[in-house]
This record gives sequence, C-alpha cells and structure tokens, in this order.
Amino acid sequence: QVQLVESGGASVQPGGSLRLSCAASGLPFSSVSMAWVRQPPGKEREGFATINSDGGKRYADSVKGRFTISKDSPGNILYLQMTNLKPEDTAKYYCAAGYGASWSLEGRVELAAYSDWGQGTQVTVSS
Repeated sequence: QVQLVESGGASVQPGGSLRLSCAASGLPFSSVSMAWVRQPPGKEREGFATINSDGGKRYADSVKGRFTISKDSPGNILYLQMTNLKPEDTAKYYCAAGYGASWSLEGRVELAAYSDWGQGTQVTVSS
C-alpha cells in the first residue's frame, strides 16, 4: 500500500523560508516521478515542481528561483525548500507520485500522471 505523508507546513511571514518533507512508502521511490502540488484557498490544484527518477527537475515560473525540489532516495523522502515566501504561496501542499511526469505546452504539470497523493500540509504566508 502506497503512503505519502507530508510534514513541515506552518504559518510564516512574507520573505520567510520553510522546508516541507514527504515520507514515502510502499512504492519504488527511486523509480517514480515525484511532484509537489498546491491548492490555494478556493482555487484548483497546481503542480509546480517535479523531479524524475533520474533526478531531472522542473519548476513552474511562479516558484522558479525560490523553491527547490530534492529527494533522498535511500531514505524515501521528498523535500521542498521554499524561500522568499509570498502571500500568494498560501495553500495546502501535497506530494504526489507517478510514472512518467509530463508538463503541458503551457508549462503546467499534468496532474493525471500522478496516481498516488498525500493528505497535504498547510502553508500560510501572512504578516
């Protein structure tokens, strides 16, 4: 049974930093694509960072240069380092696993490629 458990969400001030973690079990972690996805209040889920089985990374323009996705394959942990947080980063953050990550021509993560999801962790950026 696949389990993805996010942690690290918190309330922070604008300009602050956070690191989210996603502990994975029940799947071949080193062989899957992983993504971070967020859902702001009242909006749809948005995938913004992916890391492939070979370590290739890609980011949405909204987080490029501020967020870093990484993974510890032996430990089956996915990370998201977030810096220079903005109020518009307020959302529930999810990790997701799938086979064959893809992005649309418009620069969006194809969420349908991810079959397993965690329950999410809340990040609130406010002064």
